[in-house]
Amino acid sequence: MAEREWIQEEDNYVSPLSEETQRIAMEELREDEHSRKTALASMREWIKQNPKIKYCRTDASFLLRFLRFKKFSVTLACEALQRYVLLRQTFGVAFCCLDMRIPQMMDLTDLGYMFASPIRDKKGRRVIIARPGVFDLDKFTQGDMCRIHGIVYETLMEDEENQVRGFVHFADGKGVGFPYLTLFTIKEAVRIVKNGEKTLPMRHKEVHCINAHPSMKFALDFGMSLISDKIKKRVRLYTSLEHCLDSGYLDRNVLPKEYGGVIPMSEMIALWKEELVKSHPILMSHDLMEVDESLFSQREKEGAVSALKRGGISCGSEGDSLCGITGNFRKLEVD
Repeated sequence: MAEREWIQEEDNYVSPLSEETQRIAMEELREDEHSRKTALASMREWIKQNPKIKYCRTDASFLLRFLRFKKFSVTLACEALQRYVLLRQTFGVAFCCLDMRIPQMMDLTDLGYMFASPIRDKKGRRVIIARPGVFDLDKFTQGDMCRIHGIVYETLMEDEENQVRGFVHFADGKGVGFPYLTLFTIKEAVRIVKNGEKTLPMRHKEVHCINAHPSMKFALDFGMSLISDKIKKRVRLYTSLEHCLDSGYLDRNVLPKEYGGVIPMSEMIALWKEELVKSHPILMSHDLMEVDESLFSQREKEGAVSALKRGGISCGSEGDSLCGITGNFRKLEVD
């Protein structure tokens, strides 16, 4: 096999995790120094020998995303990594050119559409706050929605504490009504939900939703039918913010002041933007990752991962507000 270059070379890993987080990794993920060293060596050798993968990160922090996601099953981690890189090509609008400097991304961030609280909850987890009601259907597209989610998730996944401890989601459905259902077809929604759970190497620990409009009940019920029983048990719906806060499941201090916390939302967003600036170079470097699509079956490209065809469109032009992505979801297929 010809010599290939890698986005990041192999590194001599020194764990940045706190003692408490290392204990959680051992108890929940079967991770210790020996299992980590052995698994990383196996994954790197598999990547190097895999003709389907043209370019890929091989640094420990990146590979550990998948090992932790699959509780150190090397076989499952390798499968997840391959699906992930393939998805970057076939569903590029959500994974390529995750440039927070794009005007639409800056606007959505400033509006507080989605950001992470600077305060971890009592279990040390980052809390992702989503306010879909601020998404102006006349100004933004479904492609913008997918890309801002990609920016938020990829930024957070770079932190190894987050990889181990997982994430808590808090969503305010105020302002979201029936017209929002026109953003995606049923087929698109199915593929997005499935990939969100099974392809992105994120540990979703809790989901809290308030202010869901009655007109969205069908959509919520449909979405719940698509996720695993494990995740279903972690979803809690509340009739109001007070109901959510009184339940005791969500720490009040992790939320913006406008939702009963201490720190104003504007300050949280400003701190989040600093995180986005730091993560920007690594997120842009991900566009170099590539697989050889000719070596994947049609089923793999259109079923288990995604049926979106990139069609030769480049994701690398940072000067273009959409980086060459058309946002065409109409080729999406479902299992």
